[in-house]
Amino acid sequence: MAVRIRLTRKGRKKQPFYRIVVADSQAPRDGKFLDIVGTYDPMQDPAVIKLDTEKLTGWMEKGAKPSVTVKTLISKYDAAPAESV
Repeated sequence: MAVRIRLTRKGRKKQPFYRIVVADSQAPRDGKFLDIVGTYDPMQDPAVIKLDTEKLTGWMEKGAKPSVTVKTLISKYDAAPAESV
C-alpha cells in the first residue's frame, strides 16, 4: 500500500477549502484517509496554510510521499513568517 500526502476538497461551489490528508494512493480524492495533517484555505488573502509539523514529519519518516501540490504548500509554509501562520 503506497501512502500519499495530498489534498481533499471541502467547501461549497466556487468556495474551496482543502484538508491536507494522508491517504492510500488508490483511494478516491475525497474518499477514506488515514490522518489529517493540515488545512489550506485559498480563499483568504493571503492564502492560509496550517500544518501539524509533528504529524507530517512522522508520516514522511514512515514513507508517505507528498504530492507535487502539497510539496509546494509545505515549502510556502516553511518560508512564511511565524506570526502569519
